[in-house]
Amino acid sequence: MAVGPRDDRSDASGDDRRTSCGGDGPGTSRTSRSDDLRRSGRNSEHERERDRVRAGDMIAEGMRGAEPGEIPQRLCVVAVELLPVVGASVSLRSNGMPVRLSASSEEASRLAEVQATLGDGPCFHAARIGAPVLASDLTDGPDVLRWPVFAQQATAAGVQAVYSLPLGSDTVCVGTLDLYRDTPGELHDRELRTAQLVADVMTVALMALHRGEDNGPDGDEPWLSGLASEYDEAYQAIGMIMAQLRVGADEALARLRAHAFAHNRTALEVAREVVSHRKKFDRD
Repeated sequence: MAVGPRDDRSDASGDDRRTSCGGDGPGTSRTSRSDDLRRSGRNSEHERERDRVRAGDMIAEGMRGAEPGEIPQRLCVVAVELLPVVGASVSLRSNGMPVRLSASSEEASRLAEVQATLGDGPCFHAARIGAPVLASDLTDGPDVLRWPVFAQQATAAGVQAVYSLPLGSDTVCVGTLDLYRDTPGELHDRELRTAQLVADVMTVALMALHRGEDNGPDGDEPWLSGLASEYDEAYQAIGMIMAQLRVGADEALARLRAHAFAHNRTALEVAREVVSHRKKFDRD
């Protein structure tokens, strides 16, 4: 039997195109590659499922026995255990300042308040566009140019990367889950999937758990109201500044933030002074 030119070239080059199954020829090679791709896809799917189950188990364990009002803080702690981050915080979106509900630590809580004071940062952008904002290097590059003041404040606090994930649905953003890292770096795909799972559970908690036990079985007060009570002072302070300066709400909030930043304070700290009449804003 005559041997075709293609087989001659194959033999001459030393490439017999045999597969692990003992076949030969280009067709068999393509089939083998296709099988390899299918196996790789199945392995990747198995890995994703294992990651999801592991994360789900840790979240369930972290939530065990939690009261409704404890859930945001518990989830922040679990996020730190699951991911290469040193802190996490959750904030509700609102007019003006975001409402920080809870955090994994005092340091994470402070970073959330820094963003609220500045009125700028990854969490503001994530809430506005309804998509994750991953500021992977606050020491150099485009993230510093995008948020120069926040980058300086964050790195001074020992945080060099911030990842903000929106909470809510495709049409409504109710807040953000903010993750803080002490070294620059990106979240890998599997880490980002885990972060998104925590954000999804946080969304369910914020939108589905309506009441806390401390309100009683017949209580009508939403359970979130107790978590955000300190922000009542902020909005009360804004109202007092409006009256003192005879300006609108946006201008009053801007003045509150400017004073806080100039004196290395948070907006909440200054708001408490205004409400307690220890600070009064005078017209220029």
